[in-house]
Amino acid sequence: MVILNGGSSSGKSEIVRCLQAELPEPWLAFGCDSFVDALPARMRESDAGIAITTNGEVSIGADFLALEAAWREGVVAMVRAGARVVIDDVFLGGAASQQRWRKALGEGGALGEPAVLWVGVRCETAVAARREVARGDRALGMAAAQAAVVHEGVVYDLEVDTSRTESLACARTIAARLHDDEARIG
Repeated sequence: MVILNGGSSSGKSEIVRCLQAELPEPWLAFGCDSFVDALPARMRESDAGIAITTNGEVSIGADFLALEAAWREGVVAMVRAGARVVIDDVFLGGAASQQRWRKALGEGGALGEPAVLWVGVRCETAVAARREVARGDRALGMAAAQAAVVHEGVVYDLEVDTSRTESLACARTIAARLHDDEARIG
């Protein structure tokens, strides 16, 4: 399993697409955007669900957190069943968000816990902000609000920076690390 964490418009989704093309085995891709899209409309823009202000700040409520926990458990079940999965996430809570994934994965607990490559996707705030404007599907200010906070206290196995490095090169760096890790383990 690969978990990519980075702020909005940092380039995670493009890295995921490139990674799927580069890896010889099939990898499923899931992300926080697809999770939010799967929520009932009434949970978007609500205190219990997820709300995004006009300046790009994101707040999440109890119902969102409960469904997100179930979603993470489901993703981990697929990994335990043998699927290779790459996650595109935004750790709004920094280290606490990573800890929620660790809990779902059983890290530090049960034998046979899934192997995870934790990848930080960095991007200079100005670059991410320009991408955000070009995308046109994000509240302006979201990239700037998330650029640093998503990495606070998070521990990575690998970091890439999309400010000046193309997504394909970042994906190849991740694929090489996966290959090295598999060779070392297997």
